[in-house]
Amino acid sequence: MTGGDFALWVYLTQGPLLWLTVTLAAYAVADALSARAGRHPLANPVLMSVAMVGGVLVATGTEYATYFAGAQFVHFLLGPATVALALPLWEHRALVRRSIVPMLAALVAGSVVAAVSALVIVRAFGAPEGVLVAIAPKSVTAGVAMSITEGQGGDPALTAVLVILTGMIGAVVVTPLMDALGIRDYRARGFAVGLASHGIGTARAFQVDPVAGTFAGIAIGLNAVMTAVIVPVLLGLMR
Repeated sequence: MTGGDFALWVYLTQGPLLWLTVTLAAYAVADALSARAGRHPLANPVLMSVAMVGGVLVATGTEYATYFAGAQFVHFLLGPATVALALPLWEHRALVRRSIVPMLAALVAGSVVAAVSALVIVRAFGAPEGVLVAIAPKSVTAGVAMSITEGQGGDPALTAVLVILTGMIGAVVVTPLMDALGIRDYRARGFAVGLASHGIGTARAFQVDPVAGTFAGIAIGLNAVMTAVIVPVLLGLMR
């Protein structure tokens, strides 16, 4: 890179649109690759786009704070995107009403198991309290999980990383796992992945079936409320 090219790069990195453009371009490429792969679970567009953007940041020596300052508009859109999940919920409202009781049972079981299993495993490995606090809400959407962690005195940044990892793993394994278990009901498949893997898992559910996506969206909201209630209690018991 010549001196002029370097000066141009430094100038571009100061603008808010550069990292937004990099983020959108990475996802567009990743989504095209996922489509070419027939939406195979391993060809997850979120996973691939994160790897692409991360590679650019490492290659250019860019700090995350600099990147986020430009790409934060995408972060802002998480709120409206979550609210938009109400549209498929309304379209399938009759099916949702018939499934309220099993959904509530699955919510209690799933929320408790997700938090307790993470805490028990991490405690068994002797992790410090900060890691316990950060991992407890890993199955909740990032904004809520980070707020829960911050309220308990933990590190929201670590929680964000764990939330993303949880979502990616869930999105990759959900389809082969459900097929292997013989679970064909898309209500159950969607609710399970939404509860365990929040928005990333929900995006995968919508790729598979609109009913699965609808129930995954419901699980995101319900699990956020449930986890915000049980995590402080569980952490209090473990402390």
